[in-house]
Amino acid sequence: MPIALLADAHLGGPGGSGDDLTVQIEALDGDGCERLVVLGDLFHVWVGYRRYETEEVRRLLPALQALRSRGVEVHYIEGNRDFYLAGGDYDSCFDSIGLEYAFSLGGVRYLAVHGDGLNDRDWRYRFWRRASKNPLTRALLKSLPLLGKRFLSTTDQRLSKTNFEHKKQIPVAVIQRYGERRLANGHDVLLLGHFHEHRRWQVAGGEVRLLDAWFRSRKLEWLLP
Repeated sequence: MPIALLADAHLGGPGGSGDDLTVQIEALDGDGCERLVVLGDLFHVWVGYRRYETEEVRRLLPALQALRSRGVEVHYIEGNRDFYLAGGDYDSCFDSIGLEYAFSLGGVRYLAVHGDGLNDRDWRYRFWRRASKNPLTRALLKSLPLLGKRFLSTTDQRLSKTNFEHKKQIPVAVIQRYGERRLANGHDVLLLGHFHEHRRWQVAGGEVRLLDAWFRSRKLEWLLP
């Protein structure tokens, strides 16, 4: 059965309200979908505690839960705009939440990763990631809602100052080196979000595919057996 892929919807940001995405998700089991793999940044900023829940989160999550109740698996890979989803208040909405997800379809071994951390030369982003995703910051967000609201209001501004290289052009050489390293661990295809456009390369060990951002294409992507 086919697998649906969803990357970088950014609902509440450039992805809008998400009403059209809700319709697409509701139709997945009728399309014969076996599972949905979300490659991060479903919402423009998403913190894993309900006290920070946005209107877009409240509107879309029931569709995901209903999809799972009809037998379709939903797996979530955390992106750079996702904070503390694993172990947070939304665990029950997904079959798994993690930094990557490996699966097979039709004899092909896939590894899905968001892709934000592969450029080790983007020191601004790496500093931001360490500062914003650590046990201390998690504890502060959980216990101090005023701090959390300030965190949400400044996240977009701070992230806009990172990832300069791929905002000018896709860092092809960096992605290919990363792909070769990850495919050497027993995978055939590396799936990446984050870069917001569709590209693919053959590299040593297999293939690297960038997924188009949903907020650009307004479409889910499919893997067929």
